[in-house]
Amino acid sequence: MKYLVIGAGGTGGCIGAYLAKAGKDVTLIARGPHLDRIRENGIELETNWQGTYTVAPIKACDTEHYDERPDVIFVCVKGYSLADIVPFIKRIADKNTVVIPILNIYGTGGKLQVLLPELLVTDGCIYISANITGPGKIKMHGKIFRVFFGVRDPAQFRPVLKQIEADLNDSDILGILSPDIRKDALQKFSYVSAMAACGLYYQVEAGAVQKPGEIRATYIELLREIQALALAMDIHFDVDIVHFNLDILDALAPTASTSMQRDIGQGKQSEIDGLVFEVLRMGAHYRVPMPTYQRLAQAFSELAQ
Repeated sequence: MKYLVIGAGGTGGCIGAYLAKAGKDVTLIARGPHLDRIRENGIELETNWQGTYTVAPIKACDTEHYDERPDVIFVCVKGYSLADIVPFIKRIADKNTVVIPILNIYGTGGKLQVLLPELLVTDGCIYISANITGPGKIKMHGKIFRVFFGVRDPAQFRPVLKQIEADLNDSDILGILSPDIRKDALQKFSYVSAMAACGLYYQVEAGAVQKPGEIRATYIELLREIQALALAMDIHFDVDIVHFNLDILDALAPTASTSMQRDIGQGKQSEIDGLVFEVLRMGAHYRVPMPTYQRLAQAFSELAQ
Protein backbone atom coordinates (compact mmCIF):
# COMPACT_ATOMS: atom_id res chain seq x y z
CA MET A 1 0.00 0.00 0.00
CA LYS A 2 0.96 3.60 -0.51
CA TYR A 3 1.50 5.52 2.74
CA LEU A 4 1.72 9.26 3.27
CA VAL A 5 2.91 10.80 6.54
CA ILE A 6 1.99 14.46 6.97
CA GLY A 7 4.50 15.97 9.37
CA ALA A 8 8.06 14.72 9.76
CA GLY A 9 8.75 15.63 13.39
CA GLY A 10 9.46 13.22 16.20
CA THR A 11 6.25 11.28 15.57
CA GLY A 12 5.86 11.38 11.79
CA GLY A 13 9.59 11.20 11.10
CA CYS A 14 9.92 7.97 13.09
CA ILE A 15 6.84 6.41 11.51
CA GLY A 16 8.16 7.26 8.06
CA ALA A 17 11.69 6.07 8.82
CA TYR A 18 10.54 2.72 10.23
CA LEU A 19 8.13 2.10 7.33
CA ALA A 20 10.84 3.00 4.82
CA LYS A 21 13.40 0.80 6.56
CA ALA A 22 10.96 -2.12 6.19
CA GLY A 23 10.59 -1.45 2.47
CA LYS A 24 7.11 0.08 2.55
CA ASP A 25 6.03 2.67 0.00
CA VAL A 26 5.98 5.78 2.14
CA THR A 27 6.36 9.50 1.52
CA LEU A 28 6.98 12.14 4.16
CA ILE A 29 5.51 15.63 3.94
CA ALA A 30 8.04 18.09 5.35
CA ARG A 31 9.34 21.58 4.65
CA GLY A 32 12.39 23.82 4.75
CA PRO A 33 15.88 22.57 5.60
CA HIS A 34 14.40 19.43 7.24
CA LEU A 35 12.84 18.45 3.91
CA ASP A 36 16.03 19.23 1.99
CA ARG A 37 18.17 17.08 4.29
CA ILE A 38 15.74 14.15 4.19
CA ARG A 39 15.77 14.24 0.40
CA GLU A 40 19.56 14.34 0.32
CA ASN A 41 20.53 11.96 3.13
CA GLY A 42 17.40 10.31 4.56
CA ILE A 43 16.66 10.49 8.28
CA GLU A 44 19.33 10.12 10.94
CA LEU A 45 17.95 8.39 14.04
CA GLU A 46 19.77 8.74 17.34
CA THR A 47 18.96 6.07 19.93
CA ASN A 48 20.39 4.81 23.22
CA TRP A 49 20.08 1.15 22.23
CA GLN A 50 21.13 0.99 18.55
CA GLY A 51 23.41 3.99 18.40
CA THR A 52 22.95 6.52 15.62
CA TYR A 53 22.07 5.32 12.13
CA THR A 54 20.57 6.66 8.92
CA VAL A 55 17.51 5.39 7.06
CA ALA A 56 17.84 6.21 3.38
CA PRO A 57 16.51 6.78 0.87
CA ILE A 58 13.15 8.14 2.02
CA LYS A 59 10.71 9.82 -0.33
CA ALA A 60 9.91 13.32 0.91
CA CYS A 61 7.95 16.20 -0.54
CA ASP A 62 6.09 19.37 0.35
CA THR A 63 2.32 19.71 0.08
CA GLU A 64 2.52 21.78 -3.08
CA HIS A 65 4.32 19.16 -5.16
CA TYR A 66 2.90 15.87 -3.85
CA ASP A 67 0.80 14.33 -6.64
CA GLU A 68 0.20 10.69 -5.66
CA ARG A 69 -2.96 8.98 -4.38
CA PRO A 70 -2.17 7.48 -0.97
CA ASP A 71 -4.06 4.53 0.46
CA VAL A 72 -3.26 5.59 4.02
CA ILE A 73 -2.52 9.03 5.45
CA PHE A 74 -0.95 9.38 8.89
CA VAL A 75 -1.60 12.91 10.15
CA CYS A 76 1.23 13.86 12.50
CA VAL A 77 0.93 17.63 12.77
CA LYS A 78 0.25 19.70 15.88
CA GLY A 79 -3.38 20.24 16.87
CA TYR A 80 -3.34 23.91 15.96
CA SER A 81 -2.28 23.02 12.37
CA LEU A 82 -5.04 20.49 11.77
CA ALA A 83 -7.40 22.73 9.80
CA ASP A 84 -4.53 23.91 7.58
CA ILE A 85 -3.90 20.46 6.10
CA VAL A 86 -7.56 19.64 5.32
CA PRO A 87 -7.52 21.22 1.80
CA PHE A 88 -4.37 19.22 0.99
CA ILE A 89 -5.97 15.94 2.09
CA LYS A 90 -9.09 16.71 0.04
CA ARG A 91 -6.91 17.27 -3.03
CA ILE A 92 -4.89 14.06 -2.85
CA ALA A 93 -7.31 11.54 -1.32
CA ASP A 94 -9.96 9.42 -2.96
CA LYS A 95 -12.97 7.72 -1.38
CA ASN A 96 -10.91 4.68 -0.34
CA THR A 97 -8.16 6.62 1.43
CA VAL A 98 -7.94 5.98 5.17
CA VAL A 99 -6.89 8.92 7.35
CA ILE A 100 -5.29 8.13 10.73
CA PRO A 101 -4.62 11.18 12.92
CA ILE A 102 -1.78 10.60 15.39
CA LEU A 103 -2.03 13.71 17.54
CA ASN A 104 -1.59 14.42 21.23
CA ILE A 105 -5.07 15.93 21.65
CA TYR A 106 -8.01 13.70 22.56
CA GLY A 107 -10.95 13.53 20.13
CA THR A 108 -9.03 14.67 17.05
CA GLY A 109 -10.38 11.92 14.78
CA GLY A 110 -14.01 12.87 15.30
CA LYS A 111 -13.26 16.54 14.66
CA LEU A 112 -11.31 15.75 11.49
CA GLN A 113 -14.06 13.40 10.28
CA VAL A 114 -16.49 16.34 10.23
CA LEU A 115 -14.09 18.23 7.97
CA LEU A 116 -13.54 15.18 5.70
CA PRO A 117 -17.01 13.61 5.44
CA GLU A 118 -16.23 11.62 2.28
CA LEU A 119 -13.29 9.74 3.86
CA LEU A 120 -12.83 7.25 6.68
CA VAL A 121 -11.06 9.06 9.50
CA THR A 122 -10.13 6.84 12.42
CA ASP A 123 -8.93 7.88 15.83
CA GLY A 124 -5.34 7.18 16.76
CA CYS A 125 -2.60 7.75 19.28
CA ILE A 126 1.07 6.95 19.65
CA TYR A 127 3.48 6.09 22.44
CA ILE A 128 6.87 7.48 21.56
CA SER A 129 9.30 10.06 22.91
CA ALA A 130 11.27 11.64 20.07
CA ASN A 131 12.09 15.06 18.69
CA ILE A 132 13.95 16.76 15.88
CA THR A 133 17.48 17.74 16.86
CA GLY A 134 18.45 19.27 13.51
CA PRO A 135 17.57 19.10 9.81
CA GLY A 136 17.05 15.41 8.95
CA LYS A 137 17.90 14.32 12.52
CA ILE A 138 15.60 12.80 15.14
CA LYS A 139 16.43 11.60 18.64
CA MET A 140 14.39 8.77 20.20
CA HIS A 141 14.43 8.86 24.01
CA GLY A 142 13.19 5.31 24.64
CA LYS A 143 12.36 2.02 22.95
CA ILE A 144 8.59 2.37 23.33
CA PHE A 145 6.99 2.78 19.88
CA ARG A 146 3.29 1.87 19.77
CA VAL A 147 0.56 3.06 17.45
CA PHE A 148 -3.09 2.51 18.38
CA PHE A 149 -5.82 3.26 15.85
CA GLY A 150 -9.43 2.25 15.27
CA VAL A 151 -12.91 3.30 14.23
CA ARG A 152 -15.32 4.95 16.62
CA ASP A 153 -18.27 3.09 15.07
CA PRO A 154 -17.89 -0.67 14.37
CA ALA A 155 -19.95 -0.18 11.20
CA GLN A 156 -17.04 1.81 9.74
CA PHE A 157 -14.64 -1.13 9.89
CA ARG A 158 -12.78 -1.98 6.67
CA PRO A 159 -10.47 -4.97 6.06
CA VAL A 160 -7.69 -2.56 5.00
CA LEU A 161 -7.30 -1.62 8.67
CA LYS A 162 -5.95 -5.10 9.39
CA GLN A 163 -3.38 -4.65 6.61
CA ILE A 164 -2.26 -1.36 8.12
CA GLU A 165 -1.83 -3.09 11.47
CA ALA A 166 0.24 -5.83 9.80
CA ASP A 167 2.42 -3.31 7.94
CA LEU A 168 3.17 -1.42 11.15
CA ASN A 169 4.19 -4.58 12.97
CA ASP A 170 6.26 -5.67 9.99
CA SER A 171 8.10 -2.35 10.38
CA ASP A 172 9.03 -2.92 14.06
CA ILE A 173 6.26 -0.58 15.21
CA LEU A 174 3.81 -2.15 17.63
CA GLY A 175 0.62 -1.49 15.68
CA ILE A 176 -2.66 -2.19 17.45
CA LEU A 177 -6.05 -2.03 15.73
CA SER A 178 -8.04 -1.12 18.80
CA PRO A 179 -11.54 -2.47 19.48
CA ASP A 180 -12.08 0.49 21.84
CA ILE A 181 -10.17 3.46 20.54
CA ARG A 182 -11.96 5.93 22.86
CA LYS A 183 -10.45 4.11 25.82
CA ASP A 184 -6.98 3.68 24.29
CA ALA A 185 -6.80 7.28 23.06
CA LEU A 186 -7.86 8.69 26.42
CA GLN A 187 -5.38 6.42 28.19
CA LYS A 188 -2.56 7.81 26.05
CA PHE A 189 -3.88 11.33 26.47
CA SER A 190 -3.72 10.90 30.24
CA TYR A 191 0.04 10.37 29.99
CA VAL A 192 0.95 13.21 27.68
CA SER A 193 -1.49 15.74 29.18
CA ALA A 194 -0.33 15.13 32.75
CA MET A 195 3.33 15.02 31.74
CA ALA A 196 3.07 18.22 29.70
CA ALA A 197 1.29 20.08 32.49
CA CYS A 198 3.65 18.83 35.19
CA GLY A 199 6.82 19.41 33.18
CA LEU A 200 5.79 22.92 32.22
CA TYR A 201 4.64 23.90 35.71
CA TYR A 202 7.89 22.83 37.38
CA GLN A 203 10.09 23.53 34.32
CA VAL A 204 11.61 20.04 34.44
CA GLU A 205 12.40 17.09 32.19
CA ALA A 206 11.41 13.47 32.79
CA GLY A 207 14.26 12.83 35.24
CA ALA A 208 12.73 15.10 37.88
CA VAL A 209 9.36 13.35 37.60
CA GLN A 210 11.03 9.95 37.89
CA LYS A 211 12.19 10.75 41.44
CA PRO A 212 9.95 10.54 44.52
CA GLY A 213 8.79 13.90 45.79
CA GLU A 214 6.41 16.77 45.12
CA ILE A 215 6.77 16.75 41.33
CA ARG A 216 6.03 13.04 40.97
CA ALA A 217 3.12 13.37 43.41
CA THR A 218 1.64 16.16 41.30
CA TYR A 219 1.94 14.02 38.17
CA ILE A 220 0.08 11.21 39.96
CA GLU A 221 -2.67 13.61 41.10
CA LEU A 222 -3.18 14.74 37.49
CA LEU A 223 -3.48 11.13 36.35
CA ARG A 224 -6.06 10.38 39.02
CA GLU A 225 -8.16 13.33 37.93
CA ILE A 226 -8.24 12.04 34.35
CA GLN A 227 -9.10 8.59 35.69
CA ALA A 228 -12.12 10.16 37.43
CA LEU A 229 -13.01 11.97 34.20
CA ALA A 230 -12.88 8.68 32.27
CA LEU A 231 -15.36 7.07 34.65
CA ALA A 232 -17.73 9.99 34.16
CA MET A 233 -17.39 9.46 30.39
CA ASP A 234 -18.21 5.75 30.84
CA ILE A 235 -14.69 4.81 29.75
CA HIS A 236 -13.17 2.01 31.78
CA PHE A 237 -9.41 1.42 31.58
CA ASP A 238 -8.10 -2.14 31.67
CA VAL A 239 -5.13 -1.03 33.75
CA ASP A 240 -4.40 1.27 36.65
CA ILE A 241 -3.32 4.28 34.61
CA VAL A 242 -1.19 5.61 37.45
CA HIS A 243 1.01 2.52 37.51
CA PHE A 244 0.81 2.12 33.72
CA ASN A 245 1.97 5.67 33.02
CA LEU A 246 4.63 5.63 35.71
CA ASP A 247 6.13 2.53 34.07
CA ILE A 248 6.27 4.39 30.75
CA LEU A 249 7.72 7.51 32.37
CA ASP A 250 10.38 5.61 34.29
CA ALA A 251 11.55 3.87 31.09
CA LEU A 252 12.35 7.20 29.40
CA ALA A 253 15.70 8.92 29.27
CA PRO A 254 15.91 11.55 32.03
CA THR A 255 16.25 14.26 29.37
CA ALA A 256 12.91 13.45 27.71
CA SER A 257 10.21 16.14 27.65
CA THR A 258 6.95 16.83 25.86
CA SER A 259 6.71 18.74 22.60
CA MET A 260 4.35 21.23 24.26
CA GLN A 261 6.97 22.10 26.83
CA ARG A 262 9.71 22.40 24.21
CA ASP A 263 7.54 24.59 21.98
CA ILE A 264 6.69 26.97 24.81
CA GLY A 265 10.32 27.09 25.88
CA GLN A 266 11.26 28.15 22.34
CA GLY A 267 8.52 30.76 22.15
CA LYS A 268 6.54 28.79 19.57
CA GLN A 269 2.83 28.13 19.27
CA SER A 270 1.87 25.15 21.43
CA GLU A 271 -0.88 22.63 22.10
CA ILE A 272 -1.50 23.88 25.64
CA ASP A 273 -5.17 24.58 24.94
CA GLY A 274 -5.87 21.00 23.86
CA LEU A 275 -3.59 19.34 26.41
CA VAL A 276 -4.43 21.35 29.53
CA PHE A 277 -7.36 23.74 29.17
CA GLU A 278 -9.47 21.22 27.25
CA VAL A 279 -9.20 18.88 30.25
CA LEU A 280 -10.81 21.55 32.43
CA ARG A 281 -13.57 22.04 29.88
CA MET A 282 -14.20 18.28 29.81
CA GLY A 283 -14.22 18.22 33.60
CA ALA A 284 -16.79 21.01 33.70
CA HIS A 285 -18.94 19.25 31.09
CA TYR A 286 -18.95 15.97 33.01
CA ARG A 287 -19.02 17.71 36.43
CA VAL A 288 -15.76 16.19 37.60
CA PRO A 289 -13.66 18.27 40.03
CA MET A 290 -10.11 18.75 38.77
CA PRO A 291 -8.34 20.82 41.44
CA THR A 292 -4.77 19.93 40.45
CA TYR A 293 -5.37 20.73 36.77
CA GLN A 294 -7.08 23.94 37.88
CA ARG A 295 -4.11 24.93 40.04
CA LEU A 296 -1.59 24.36 37.27
CA ALA A 297 -3.79 25.95 34.61
CA GLN A 298 -4.01 29.16 36.62
CA ALA A 299 -0.24 29.47 36.31
CA PHE A 300 -0.55 28.97 32.53
CA SER A 301 -3.31 31.51 31.92
CA GLU A 302 -1.05 33.85 29.96
CA LEU A 303 0.00 30.97 27.68
CA ALA A 304 -3.54 30.05 26.55
CA GLN A 305 -3.92 30.21 22.80
